[in-house]
Amino acid sequence: MRRIVGLCGVALLVSGCAGTGAQGGEPVPPFHPASVTPREDPVAKPADSFTVVATGDVLIHPALTEQAEEDGGGTRDFKPLFAGIKPVIEAADLAICHMEVPLATADDDFEGYPLFYAPPEVAEAVAATGYDTCSTASNHTFDHGAEGAAATLDALDAAKIGHTGSARTEEESASPLVTEVNGVKVGQVSFTFDYNQGTEEPEPWMGNEITVDGVLEAARKARAAGAEVVIASLHWGIEDQHEPTGDQRETAAAILADPAVDLIVGHHAHVVQPFEKFGDKWVAYGLGNSVAKHEEPRGTTEEGLIGRFRFTKSGAGWLVDKAEYLPTLVDLGPPIRLRDLTSDDTVDAARKQEAFDRTDGVVMSLDPPGLTRP
Repeated sequence: MRRIVGLCGVALLVSGCAGTGAQGGEPVPPFHPASVTPREDPVAKPADSFTVVATGDVLIHPALTEQAEEDGGGTRDFKPLFAGIKPVIEAADLAICHMEVPLATADDDFEGYPLFYAPPEVAEAVAATGYDTCSTASNHTFDHGAEGAAATLDALDAAKIGHTGSARTEEESASPLVTEVNGVKVGQVSFTFDYNQGTEEPEPWMGNEITVDGVLEAARKARAAGAEVVIASLHWGIEDQHEPTGDQRETAAAILADPAVDLIVGHHAHVVQPFEKFGDKWVAYGLGNSVAKHEEPRGTTEEGLIGRFRFTKSGAGWLVDKAEYLPTLVDLGPPIRLRDLTSDDTVDAARKQEAFDRTDGVVMSLDPPGLTRP
């Protein structure tokens, strides 16, 4: 059972606070439901446990908007795009997306690379797929300045999706995102390595840039707000490079050495990157793209991951006792669809095997003990 118990983000961000209405009009009511109907999880769980899934970049290129218009028959419907992973996402106790691009209002002009501005209906599809929260700190957060950042959070609020990583007000930026999951309070923080050239955070409190001390400070604020587990979403690495950089690995080791953070999930590279275990804690350096349609598909940029982690309470506290990865593929169609390769039988057998072989090789390259693929 999940409910938002933090009303904003965490010195880093948001979570359902009413927006300031940067786009004009009435602010969106905050999302803090009393409860959510429990989902059935296909993964057997011991008592005192919960599952978390996290996925890669939601990167809305114009071709995906065109597909949504075709699927909507006059409206924009992104739900069919995500439908292939819905069973896994909605089965988890906590499902986290990474909203890499800003979301516009319905009246704005939508844009692709280099300054993205995606339709607000993307948030509706994310909610319908079963996601509970989204991280919003990325190099694209301020592609359209404070107005675009605010419109993104307004759209997520309207869809009842918690969020962290950017903020509309200084007060919102100082309030942690904490979600109650099966009676356990789970905090989330979201940080990015930088912003795109020509864009910047209008105010220093509007977004979070990665430093070890900054991530840990935000995580401690989530702990002080009641979080028993804290997950960090980090937008980092080098695009199109499977190998994590030395800085990624050093940063992960330093963050996970502190008791404030329990798990790191990473984004930005647009290709999958390895998992690594530091003591009892996990880092997924890069989950690849969730949905995207680059002008020049590379094969690797259509492959992604669902990271699935089961937290179980022990004498040492909450620990991940089961870590899994589920390879995904953006099937370029037509129609364009996101596929869960562990369950989808419609993908060409040779293409599926190619994705499995490459993904397995990358994800397991640092020899993470106990990591499995269903």
